[in-house]
Amino acid sequence: MNNQKSFLYFLSRYTTQPLVFVPKHNPVAECDVRLLKNFISSSKKMAILTGAGISTESGIPDYRSEEVGLYARSNHKPIQHLEFVKSAAVRQRYWARNYVGWQRFSSCRPSVVHYCVRNLEMEQDKVSSVITQNVDNLHSKAGSKNVIELHGTAFRVICLKCGKAYCRYYLQERMTEFNPDMKQTSDMIRPDGDVEIAQDRIVNFNPPLCDSCNGPLKPDITFFGDNVPKTRVEAIRSVVSNSDSLLVLGSSLSVFSGYRIVLQALEEGKRICIVNIGPTRADKLVRKKISARCGDILPRVC
Repeated sequence: MNNQKSFLYFLSRYTTQPLVFVPKHNPVAECDVRLLKNFISSSKKMAILTGAGISTESGIPDYRSEEVGLYARSNHKPIQHLEFVKSAAVRQRYWARNYVGWQRFSSCRPSVVHYCVRNLEMEQDKVSSVITQNVDNLHSKAGSKNVIELHGTAFRVICLKCGKAYCRYYLQERMTEFNPDMKQTSDMIRPDGDVEIAQDRIVNFNPPLCDSCNGPLKPDITFFGDNVPKTRVEAIRSVVSNSDSLLVLGSSLSVFSGYRIVLQALEEGKRICIVNIGPTRADKLVRKKISARCGDILPRVC
């Protein structure tokens, strides 16, 4: 079995995921397969921007997809940065729900798309960097090396007082010690890893504090209302400038931090291709737009 056949066998055998959070979509058109294949083959140093649309194929819901996104299924609103920083009650609620949801969220596996991106980077040497809007660590789990997490990661936690960083797995153990009667598992899952639990369980929950200074802890995630760190923004700008093309996978580009990456690429005359089931914020600006599920088309191309 040659390398390509081995890789395709691996994908079919080990990356089958439930698609309950993937919105309705049409079969991939052959002309789109050819378009994406030509785009990738003619790229030598490609930046890839990924969004929640590839993590839905790993069983993690997104916010905005029609009918299956979190906004379409509930009135849930994501955590706001200032609320988290200012309110001990908000932090208690967040950590209680995140504690219960962590086991399922952290155990999600990469989808076929994550492995295809890994193959483009590590085997075909086509990728300068993978820029992801997702906080789920799935690109790293799949084996990608040069990953920039635009909005941070749920797998690292920082102290808001002294800046000490913690592994999220370690804090799960600590919270288990402090909350021995709290159930750790849930069948529910949300894009940010938390779940819905009863108020009486929240008020009795002991949230984690910094081992060094007893300060409040926050996941190293750019919450809504916060800004992406300037150093990360500059690193991404450099990646785009030094790439010859930009491939967008599974993002509606609704959040400006992702949309401005496309704007920069347009301003610098980079070749751009977008693959996403639904419409995106850049559809009127980018000529190469493929309406398809990434997991349907990427394995046929890379």
